[in-house]
Amino acid sequence: MEIINISDILLEKLEGKQITIRGWVYRHRLGGGGSMVFAVLRDATGIMQATVKKEKTDEQSFKHASDAYVESSVIASGTVKKDDRAPGGYEIAVEKFETVHRGEPFPVAKDLSEEFLLDIRHLWIRSQKLTRIMKIRSTLIQAIHEFFQKRGYTLFDPPLLTPNACEGKMTLFEVKYFDSKMYLSQSWQLYAEAAIFALGKIYDVAPTFRAEKSKTAKHLAEFWMAEMEAAWMELDELVQIAKDETKFLVERVLEKHEEDLKFLGRDVAKLNSQISKPFPTITYTEALKMLKEKEGMDVKWGEDLHATEEEKLMKHFDTPIVITNYPIEIMAFYKPHDPKDPKTALCFDMLAPEGYGEIVGGSQRSLDVEDIVKRIEKEGGSIKDYAWYLDLRKYGSVPHSGYGVGVERVLRWICGLDNIKDTIAFPRTMSRSYP
Repeated sequence: MEIINISDILLEKLEGKQITIRGWVYRHRLGGGGSMVFAVLRDATGIMQATVKKEKTDEQSFKHASDAYVESSVIASGTVKKDDRAPGGYEIAVEKFETVHRGEPFPVAKDLSEEFLLDIRHLWIRSQKLTRIMKIRSTLIQAIHEFFQKRGYTLFDPPLLTPNACEGKMTLFEVKYFDSKMYLSQSWQLYAEAAIFALGKIYDVAPTFRAEKSKTAKHLAEFWMAEMEAAWMELDELVQIAKDETKFLVERVLEKHEEDLKFLGRDVAKLNSQISKPFPTITYTEALKMLKEKEGMDVKWGEDLHATEEEKLMKHFDTPIVITNYPIEIMAFYKPHDPKDPKTALCFDMLAPEGYGEIVGGSQRSLDVEDIVKRIEKEGGSIKDYAWYLDLRKYGSVPHSGYGVGVERVLRWICGLDNIKDTIAFPRTMSRSYP
């Protein structure tokens, strides 16, 4: 019999066709006083009920079906029949059932703690929840490539081992590098700034590392960033591209994964609504004014916006918003002063609605070598380590800009997940490095 994916059976509605499926036992129970086995089987594409009747199969097939534990790997052959009670509305009336490997009693059950499920993540990843999230993640990353390829950007891969910090020395992961030391990349940005003089418009999707001692629901020590950089680009154009990309990514996921999102409990109508309208742009100063007037929060000008302030602010928006012109004093060395308001930087963050916080961050890049040097030294960096970066301002420098999208943060918002740890197969945090 022809081997078919479960999703193809349900999609094509192959009623009456004899087929074979290969997969794992998802659920299992005996019925009919021991004369029947109801086994819901799963493969990488979906789940389907297999009904095994003692009088319709040989002795060995029925024994294999009866004795199979959950997550045993099996091959089942039979006829596709319509059954409204079965998952997807169809089942297989089994004629032959073979156990490839009879698994041991599976340790995953209902009502287990989050920590235990993280300890057995190598098994929990088989769950319908994580399987669907990983498929959505795959579509999200493919959509990032599609967005930039259509706009003529070149994929550029930077090193992951670097000699210097991009986002502050306090969050660097130090790595022994032969007889010296290096650091895991906090961002591709500095190398991207070198590449745009050759390639013009570039992007990448790559792992990123931040040694942040944070245990919040939106922080990981190892995560993926989708970053872009472009020559001849200033802040206004940069912000518009970030808005366009965000809408495009959500649209692609909705197009392909509406049922998966519903399974995860996501309000699809709300998500659709959030991207159907223009995303507002406000300044940091306007955000503080809004917090004071609408929430009674008196945030001192010059302080960063933390999760609490962001959540309060986003109560007044039902779409993502962009905040520009944060105080220059709290920004990284590569972000330039805004000539119209020198105490602020030409930078932006994008915040997602429903309390999901920052999902995109970027800026125009400073061309002022003296200012860059002064700020690197203020942050405790060695100018020697940044000599190559400063060279970029000496040989045909041009205005340029870039931003980074936190893949896991966007995925968390799209899927409506409580914790960012569910957006990546094997999460790494300050308290989680196993398995």
